[in-house]
Amino acid sequence: MIKRRLKSLDYSLLIVYVVLSVFGLIMIYSASMVTSIQIYDVESDYFFLKQSKVLVLSYLICFVAAIIPYRNYKNNIFLIFMMLTMLAFLVGLLLYGRTVNNATSWISIFGFQFQPAEFVKLAIIVYLAAVYSKKQPYINDFNKGVIPPVVFLCFFSFLIVLQPDIGTAAIIFATGAIVVFCAGMNWKNLFKLMGIGIVIIAIFATIMSLTGNSLITQTRIDRFTSFMDPFKYELDEGLQLVNSYVAIGSGGIMGVGLGKSIQKLGYLPEAHTDFIMAIIAEELGVLGVGFVLFCLGFIVLKGFHLGMKCKDAFGSLLAFGIAGLIGIQTFINLGGVSGLIPITGVTLPFVSYGGTSLIVLSGCMGLLLSVSIQANLDMETKEKSKIN
Repeated sequence: MIKRRLKSLDYSLLIVYVVLSVFGLIMIYSASMVTSIQIYDVESDYFFLKQSKVLVLSYLICFVAAIIPYRNYKNNIFLIFMMLTMLAFLVGLLLYGRTVNNATSWISIFGFQFQPAEFVKLAIIVYLAAVYSKKQPYINDFNKGVIPPVVFLCFFSFLIVLQPDIGTAAIIFATGAIVVFCAGMNWKNLFKLMGIGIVIIAIFATIMSLTGNSLITQTRIDRFTSFMDPFKYELDEGLQLVNSYVAIGSGGIMGVGLGKSIQKLGYLPEAHTDFIMAIIAEELGVLGVGFVLFCLGFIVLKGFHLGMKCKDAFGSLLAFGIAGLIGIQTFINLGGVSGLIPITGVTLPFVSYGGTSLIVLSGCMGLLLSVSIQANLDMETKEKSKIN
């Protein structure tokens, strides 16, 4: 069975994923070696080694997720267990989480630290894809077929907003919206959902204001104003964006050379995380940036193509959701690095340093590969039945 599934594997998708993640590992070493010594007082390869260990685990997770038929995740018991686990993590996070950069996003269990919100990204995709695939016979029944899953989406997004982690909450909500949009409901129900979404956002903002956790804080105002005119605030809130511009502008077509970035020498804070694309632009130029965009674009487009190709509603919605997640997260990261949108602290998929993010996205790739395997197997079965 495993041998048959491996034969039907989409190796182009797998190769691009592996190449991109290895490239990201190389760039993490390049971007973090000075920071490791100057800021964290550790060996220059500290972050490289940590990410290497996570990458090996991520490959294993991707392989297992690809080999297991994705239809197993449609089981009601699994879905209930998964959502209750995510709920327990998020509630535990609010009570016992560790605060980093003004957000309580980290939790520690048995000595392992991770970000539960990252796992919610994948859990929401699986949950919405499974539920809406089962609701296909009455998908246009607004009260019965549309609303119940959306309530879960809004509730989990709200728990993440409370951390507060607006960027991750926006990614989860937008990814969920893509799955909902692709579920096949009519335009009338979609417009109703849009109206309800606006009302829910207003309610979120009101509740947070009443509880003293206003969405409009001075920190966020400063972040927005610095995004509009970073050079006016280049010594504080605009520091990262200004130095990101300098890094991008210094790279040119070919870059200054791998490992030769100036901005990573203490000028661009946390260059190995959400601003790693600025270092890629400086060291490898337009060619390096183009390579990353090609790989990410290939994965996203392949995911959407697979969603249209797959005849199973669950598999199709899984593919759409995963492609949407990677595409949205890429846009938000690059938008922040280039100054198109305010900085949110979101990682660049498969490239930025971040263990939890890499593990979850690798799980997503495994599911995407599982969908492609099953689609190819179904096609082979159909062709054989025609011949017979």
